[in-house]
Amino acid sequence: MRFRMSNAIGLAGIMLVGPVSLVAAPPPDGVDRFLEAHCRDCHDADTRKGDLDLTSLLFAPSSAENFDRWVRVHDRVRAGEMPPERKARPEAGETEAFVRSLGDALLAAGKTRVASEGRSTQRRLNRYEYENALRDLLQAPWLQIRDTLPEDGEAYRFNKVGEALDISHVQMARYLSAADHALRQVMAPYPERPAVNVRRYYAREQGSYTGPMKFSEFNTAPERATFPVLGFAGQPAVRRGEAPLTVGAEDPETRELEGVGVVAGAYEPIEPKFNQFRAPVAGRYRLRFNAHTVWVGPSEGKRWYIPNLDDISRGRRDEPVIITAETPPRLLRTIGQFDVTPEPAVHELEVWLLAGEMIRPDPGRLFRSRPGRSRWQNPLAEEDGQPGVVFRWMEVEGPLYDEWPPAGHALLFGDLPMVRRSDPQPGNDGAQRNRPRRGRRVAPPGVEVVSENPLVDAERLLRRFLNQACRGPVPDTEWTRFLPVVQAALDRDDSFDEAMIAAYTAVLCSPDFLCLPELPGRLDDFALASRLAFFLWNSPPDATLRTLAARGKLHEPEVLRRETDRLLADPRSERFIDAFLDYWLDLRKMTVTAPDAGLYPDYYLDDLLTESALAEPRRFFAELVREDLPARHIVDSDFAMVNERLAVHYGLPAKPGIALQRTELPADSPRGGLMTQAAVLKVTANGTTTSPVLRGAWIMERILGEKPPPPPPSVPAVEPDLRGATTIRQQLEQHRTLPSCNTCHAKIDPPGFALENFDVLGGWRDRYRAEGEGEPAPGLGKGGQRFDFHYALPVDASGELADGRSFRDVRELKALLLSDETRIARNLVGQLTVYATGAPVGFVDRPVVERILAATRPSGHGVRSLIHELVQSEIFLMK
Repeated sequence: MRFRMSNAIGLAGIMLVGPVSLVAAPPPDGVDRFLEAHCRDCHDADTRKGDLDLTSLLFAPSSAENFDRWVRVHDRVRAGEMPPERKARPEAGETEAFVRSLGDALLAAGKTRVASEGRSTQRRLNRYEYENALRDLLQAPWLQIRDTLPEDGEAYRFNKVGEALDISHVQMARYLSAADHALRQVMAPYPERPAVNVRRYYAREQGSYTGPMKFSEFNTAPERATFPVLGFAGQPAVRRGEAPLTVGAEDPETRELEGVGVVAGAYEPIEPKFNQFRAPVAGRYRLRFNAHTVWVGPSEGKRWYIPNLDDISRGRRDEPVIITAETPPRLLRTIGQFDVTPEPAVHELEVWLLAGEMIRPDPGRLFRSRPGRSRWQNPLAEEDGQPGVVFRWMEVEGPLYDEWPPAGHALLFGDLPMVRRSDPQPGNDGAQRNRPRRGRRVAPPGVEVVSENPLVDAERLLRRFLNQACRGPVPDTEWTRFLPVVQAALDRDDSFDEAMIAAYTAVLCSPDFLCLPELPGRLDDFALASRLAFFLWNSPPDATLRTLAARGKLHEPEVLRRETDRLLADPRSERFIDAFLDYWLDLRKMTVTAPDAGLYPDYYLDDLLTESALAEPRRFFAELVREDLPARHIVDSDFAMVNERLAVHYGLPAKPGIALQRTELPADSPRGGLMTQAAVLKVTANGTTTSPVLRGAWIMERILGEKPPPPPPSVPAVEPDLRGATTIRQQLEQHRTLPSCNTCHAKIDPPGFALENFDVLGGWRDRYRAEGEGEPAPGLGKGGQRFDFHYALPVDASGELADGRSFRDVRELKALLLSDETRIARNLVGQLTVYATGAPVGFVDRPVVERILAATRPSGHGVRSLIHELVQSEIFLMK
């Protein structure tokens, strides 16, 4: 489907749907008789229980709203929820006949509607997809576009549904701005290919490393100071300013042994970074770090926990370091990590940097001193000292270019000559020139592209760009739609490259690029290529997929299966994992709140724990896909993906290193599966308290596929008791005395109670933490302050499910949930369906889902097998 409109703003019109008049049909055989005998006493015009009047409900399934209402009737009767148990029950055969008759009629009506309209609604790319589309097209992985665009709407928990992805004038303005920015970012920064630059930045020459050696009003404590190290020895004279900071280039051997150390993580007021380096342009760089760990001796006497910065020796263990790129002030972006060892070593990272970014290492395990009621004390300090990390230098190689001009520039301007903007332009009098004019927008620094025949070159370049940007066949005359944009810019005396950027921006905001056009019925191979790529890469199809589509081969089952495996094996499949889990599990919300500094000082400021926790479900789900592990692992597994920090957090045997590793769990471990992972437990809590209601609803909806109804608007939420006098269970028991609350809470609360042994960041607890009166718990927080909370009432993690089955803890709850493994797999298919197709599993899709489940039963409903069967199904292959 192609959209023709005079301007980009007209795109908003594709989301409008006109009113549909009801066309009633006779009810299916036996349906009216069943409703009259068993349902209309409670659901008539006067009673209207559940706001449902079955006496006036027409059977008009061509209307989506009417269809959905009849589906709810069908499902409540089939599940045995209606008529309710207190009423006279129909015979089993009568119920079965009603369900079959109504179901067959709904299925027939649903198929008719899907054939004429399709399952899903036409939609635009969401901001994740748009960023990836620009990155792939322009071959610029560093582009940061997503956060400049408005938040996407959500439906059925995902940002992939057309009904929620409208396009306003404000959004179009942002898309235009984002496209313009991306195009300018990929232009060559220089006319000629620059030589690869390799430069070493010594820590002793960085002001942010050496400045904190001197005490000031903001830095009066040794823990907040940096210190000089030569080899594995302290340098008191250098630290006191009695000797030069460095021997410099005159003594290269000694210079290689010079370093600057810290005993604290990178957090105000001590934030060492390699501040002399600023990435000159956006692009790919190779970073090398020379570092090692040390042991810093104690002060004398009772204050042994204060480090003696002159007493330095070889480190006793590895220390995890997180490398971040920083755009001042303090806009941080994680770009890598490694473990620093006691033996000096060089660690190399290949990274993409933005122009102007600096590099900031953060020894993540080390403490972060914060003021409080008393002087801070390093929780890692022992009576004979404390750990530290020393950096000697950072070496930067780059920017690195695989080709010149860069691929993005070549796509835009081919091999046309370039000059610096400040240089006079070559060429004869007929050449397009860079002549300033009043009111002309000043171009950014960099190069200007020179064209002898602007309109001829514009036609050639537009043809090629459109063939790369558009995901389907491009008519030969398509470029003519955008040539007037070039002509208008040239008439304003804009430079040739400015004119082309204006035209390319129009292409990148046109419906052909911004939308996913699909016609009702079976997808053609080009639409199928887009659907597969935006499913498993969250980005457009590559050349291989497009070639197969052009040859009409992609729809062939074996070819489609092979391509599915290829896409899953590609590093870009990480985009699928990240985006899918961001919305299915709500991982994108993990850092919305921070652990409370008073109740959870052991988590507060612990970025290493937060980042490790966020990486765990991604690595775990990737493992399920890679190994085709059964879907039951979503609820429980015999392994976890942890590093040292997570292992300590979970009470598991320590795993060395910052990298997450597959780790077998003890037989009695409460861990395993998604529900008991720190990130999931964090997004289902706030930084202060946990809620069985939120966690129970999360399990019902995300794991079991049963969405609980919203709470009554007139009933206030339960406020937690931070003093610890009453537990949340006791408060909810009182809450459930309200008839309007008990029905739903009887289903929601029990699974949430099973997770009450896990605190706001997934740590195990037997008692709740509380503020106020009470003996403070022993221990020191990440910020060095003594714990100020006390342990209050014990946790009761037992419960009884709505079907009467009881459990004592989360282990027994998992066993109960896994008594129906197919239900877990069915829900996963449903979640994947919304993400992949932009529409939930509808009534007409249910038989297809059951066939998917039957086909994957031999593998225990392996996650990779489920993906394969979904891709091969009518659900995926039809609009």
